[in-house]
Parts: sequence; C-alpha cells; structure tokens
Amino acid sequence: MNDKFNVTYITFGGHVELNKYRFLYFAIMFTAYILILCSNSTILCLIWIKKNLHEPMYIFIAGLLLNSVMFSTNIYPELLIDFLSDKQITTHSLCSFQAFIYYSLTGSEFFLLAAMAYDRYVSICKPLQYTTIMKKTTIIVLLGLAWLLPACQLVPSVVMSQSYKICSFTLNGIFCNNAISKLYCDTSRTTYIIYGVFILLNTVFLPLLFILFTYTKIFIICYRSCREVRKKAAQTCLPHLLVLVSFSGLCSYDIIVARLEMNLPKVARFILTLQVVLYHPLFNPIVYGLKMKEISKHLTKLFCEAKLNIWQSSC
Repeated sequence: MNDKFNVTYITFGGHVELNKYRFLYFAIMFTAYILILCSNSTILCLIWIKKNLHEPMYIFIAGLLLNSVMFSTNIYPELLIDFLSDKQITTHSLCSFQAFIYYSLTGSEFFLLAAMAYDRYVSICKPLQYTTIMKKTTIIVLLGLAWLLPACQLVPSVVMSQSYKICSFTLNGIFCNNAISKLYCDTSRTTYIIYGVFILLNTVFLPLLFILFTYTKIFIICYRSCREVRKKAAQTCLPHLLVLVSFSGLCSYDIIVARLEMNLPKVARFILTLQVVLYHPLFNPIVYGLKMKEISKHLTKLFCEAKLNIWQSSC
C-alpha cells in the first residue's frame, strides 16, 4: 500500500525462475504475440476486402478473430514488460480492469460461438428462410450482444471489488484472473465467488447449452439428409466445434485451478497459465485458415502472390 498516493500494489507471484529465464520467456511470448496479431489480422483483412466473404458465417469468424486479438492485447504487453522488469507488480485498480477485460472477452467468445451455431442451424435446418432470418440487422444485433452482455454483467463485480478489504498482496499468477479473489478477506471473498458463479452460468453454461442444442438439431437433420448435406455440414461445422472444444478445455483450467483454489505445483500452474494465453489465439486462425474452404483459397492465393513479388524483387 502506497499511503502517499492511496494506491494498492499487487505483486505477481506465479513466475518461475524469472531471473534465469526472463529473456527466453520474453522471446517466446513476443514471437507468439506477433504471430497472433499477424495471423488473426491477415484473415480479418481478407474477410473485410473480399466480397464473397461478406456472409454471416465469415463475419462471425471475423468477430471471433478480433476477439482473439483484443484478448491477447489485454495480456501480452503487460506480461512482456513484467518479464523484463525487476519487480512484477501492478495496481489493484489495473488488476481489476485486466480481469474485467479478460472475462468479458472470454464470455464474448462463447456468445460468438453461440451466434455461429445459430447461423449454421438456420443455414442447414431452415435453408429457405436463411436470407430472411440472417439479415444485416440480425448480424449486427448478435455481434453487439456478444460483446455487450458479458461486459455489462461484469461491471458490478468490478465496482464491488474496489470496496473489498484486501488481506493478501501477492497474486498466485502471472496476470490478473480469478486468482484475484484470493487476495480479498474471507467476508469479501464469499460475495465475490457467489457473483462469479452467477456470471459463469450466464456467460458460459447457457451459451454452451444453446450450442449443444443447435448442433444436436443439425446432426439429426444431417443424419436424415443426403450425403451432400452431410458433407456441407461437416465442412462448415467442424471448425466451429474444434474451436469450441479447445476454448472450453482451456476455460476449465481457469475454473478448476484459479476459482476452486486447486493446489498445483508452481511450475505446473505457470505452464498451464501460459497455455491459456498461447494456444487459443493461435488456434483460431489455423483452424479457420485451413478448414474453411473459401478462406483457405484466398490465403493460398495471397501467399503465392507474396512469394512471386519477393522472387521478382530479388531478380
């Protein structure tokens, strides 16, 4: 606590042998961040530029990729600074804000995946009504709700956390997530956890149930349909399901370890935390770049043109 400026400082205690490996950590995470920005932004620009990609499914994919960029930008810059700093500290206000953005964008990911599931459901189960239902207005509303609903639900928790009494000033992690709840005294922590469960139900489990319901309906329709319909469903639905499984698996770590205070060795916790911020933002562009036929076609063309330009400039 800095009494002069009335600022509460939090120390990150989740780093492993930082003095020994700080430059290695920095190099790996900086490379990963550049790859995340470049890969996600490339597909985003393709969807923006190419008119044949101006369809609901690709617009939702663009929303998902933008969400990955914002998610990474919330964590990586501060993480990289901490790797090179003598002290890994932040203020309580900034920590609360980072946790707010982190969980807001996590909730948005599930809502965007739910919107994509609804789009596939209408496309496959109600093809004649697709253009009527998935209008421009519908897409804008779904995108707006995907980003606004999780954020609005998290605002009260941020406001409440500013009045909580802090009993510990060392956070068992490398960035601000659910582990922040362990900083508060027992009386404050109970309210924080109860409200956290409420948010978890609304932003994770309800979208998940909706996604499972829509894909169950799609699989039933596909099972009764011809081979061509099954092929189309597999091509468009498989990437979404892969992303859903990947993201759900990573989120389960946050719930089980950080929220339920499961005891893990420091090294194991550190590695799992890095996986949360490494894998998924890189997984999205790989899956959609390789598995979505139209995006893959444009990416191949783009890389061929770039290769040709480099070859011509070197001659």
